[in-house]
Amino acid sequence: MNTKAIYAACLFAALNICTLSARAEADVPAKTYTYGTHLDISKVVSLTQDAGPSCGIVNARLTYLDSQSKTQVLDYRKFADNCTTDN
Repeated sequence: MNTKAIYAACLFAALNICTLSARAEADVPAKTYTYGTHLDISKVVSLTQDAGPSCGIVNARLTYLDSQSKTQVLDYRKFADNCTTDN
């Protein structure tokens, strides 16, 4: 077997693994944070927030892996990252 075929097979396998994990993440229902929610965060995968006003409260989403390596999604509200001069 030549090396180009091996590289192509490896690339194809890697792309399939990435697509599979993205589809698995999309199927996870989001939970809404409330005071006292138990968080079992082993690794943060992504943090996103809505594009909002220059400064104010926005919706945010935390995607993480728990201690059993299961993907979890948490919706919460926070001050926008643009609030640099306000308290």
